[in-house]
Amino acid sequence: MSDRKIECWLTDMDGVLVHEGKAIPGAPEFIAALRDAGRPFLVLTNNSIFTGRDLAARLSRAGIEVPEESIWTSAMATAAFLADQVPGGSAHAIGEAGLTTALHEAGYTLTETDPDYVVLGETRTYSFEAITKAIRLVKGGARFIATNPDTTGPSPEGPLPATGAVAAMITAATGRAPYYVGKPNPMMFRSALNRIDAHSETTAMIGDRMDTDVVAGIEAGLETFLVLTGSTEAAEVDQHPFRPSHVVDSIADLVERV
Repeated sequence: MSDRKIECWLTDMDGVLVHEGKAIPGAPEFIAALRDAGRPFLVLTNNSIFTGRDLAARLSRAGIEVPEESIWTSAMATAAFLADQVPGGSAHAIGEAGLTTALHEAGYTLTETDPDYVVLGETRTYSFEAITKAIRLVKGGARFIATNPDTTGPSPEGPLPATGAVAAMITAATGRAPYYVGKPNPMMFRSALNRIDAHSETTAMIGDRMDTDVVAGIEAGLETFLVLTGSTEAAEVDQHPFRPSHVVDSIADLVERV
């Protein structure tokens, strides 16, 4: 696998490019090398709160210059999936601007009246009223979609309940499990490949988590690079029944590969 010619790159964001708002050493140089070489690339994130513009600004503050159009979130992947399934459909969305903007741009109408889908994304404030509305709509026949299965998200005070945890509450109340579009569903990677007109045989994925980035990359047929600057430590790699194509200390080791 290591002899493949890599023409396109997908990379996770948190734990690979940035950590707590600061650039991981080598990340600005890696992105600059991709742009200088004209390599198609996307920065992927399961975070569905922010728009591509928001995330590009956040990366820029850390000294990493990524164009808005080179960011692919679980909200964008979800909107692309729904537009393919039911073009011009309707949804009741629980989420923030990242999700509602992506749905609007995919030609979706947002409504609380008999929607085709209930779409659950990340939000900093899940209201009991919103969850109740979602439960009633799913019980009434709306199909249940969630942007990503992460059960907790980070905050300075400690973990926060995230999409997967709230989805579990809706599932308990309705008996309906959602379809998750984001990582580790390889669907998110396939939509990313389509976005940059890339082929799995010549595309690599860089991630910091074995249970999302690496497994989804393998299932999507990509060459995979695990970096040790985020969630997964070197000693944990062998605990999984699958292996990345390569394990490297950080993204700084990949600048020369571009």
